[in-house]
Amino acid sequence: MRTVLFVDDEQSIRNSIERMYLERDDVRCLFAASGQEGLDILQREEVWVVVSDYLMPGMRGIEFLAKAKAARPETVRIMMTAYADITVAIDAINKSEAYRFVTKPWNNKELMATVDEALMRYQLIQSLGAEDETIYLSMAQNVELKDHYTKGHCNRVAGYSVALAQAVGLDDQYINDIKHGSWLHDCGNISVPEELLNSPGNLSNDELETVQQHPLWGSEVARQARMPDTVINIILYHHERFDGKGYPSGLAGESIPIEARIVAIADVFDALYSDRPYRKAYDYNRSIEIMHEMTETHFDQKLIELFLPIAEKMRSDG
Repeated sequence: MRTVLFVDDEQSIRNSIERMYLERDDVRCLFAASGQEGLDILQREEVWVVVSDYLMPGMRGIEFLAKAKAARPETVRIMMTAYADITVAIDAINKSEAYRFVTKPWNNKELMATVDEALMRYQLIQSLGAEDETIYLSMAQNVELKDHYTKGHCNRVAGYSVALAQAVGLDDQYINDIKHGSWLHDCGNISVPEELLNSPGNLSNDELETVQQHPLWGSEVARQARMPDTVINIILYHHERFDGKGYPSGLAGESIPIEARIVAIADVFDALYSDRPYRKAYDYNRSIEIMHEMTETHFDQKLIELFLPIAEKMRSDG
């Protein structure tokens, strides 16, 4: 059962959160009035997410979350405080690897959304660690539910990527990892608000920066799940550009791992050839024209030359 532990010394706060979750039968809520009580619960319960107040008598929130990390490293940790102090946030991140920082008074909808994202993150890490490719695809499809326009995107990207990797002549294990990485390339979108993923218009700079964090968030999940480097590289680097103007690291040319260069081509082609919140799909010929136009800046020319007949064949095969 998806379990969340809320730790706060104020009874009124615990009561408010309990009322907030009364109609949610998909989440089990546990409550503790102190850091020590919270640690005791962690010893006997499988807690997916822990949300802790910062300023508590005795053991403060950061100390509690640091001890929670040592006791249950897989549990996702969230700090909650009325003190919106950047030093508190930095402390929480550095000492306990807190996943999020929530300020009081909170907005119920936003707090629930943050906890739900943390629950999905926990489930994703546990599932990826199972080394079962049916689970990988299932998790990718769950992430796609946040944006109905991307339904089937991960599977199509995997199809293009595998075919391109075969054309390159990579070995079977490498290709298998590329398939898994293709399925999971956008898994970091679990941390991106749905209203941004589904926005029909241009995003603000801050919103765009949030969206561009998804390769970092996703690759961290994959690292925690101890997935192969090939998979991690795809998640982390599939938005790099051949001219070095991509994100998150600004890698250029062949310093971008070949698996990420392969998936970048498949990802962009499928995005062009599919409906998106901000536009209808381009037809096949226009999609190919745009891919040609982007090659000088975005793609590996040698890989594009191998990809174009693959796209044509897959289109013909229907």
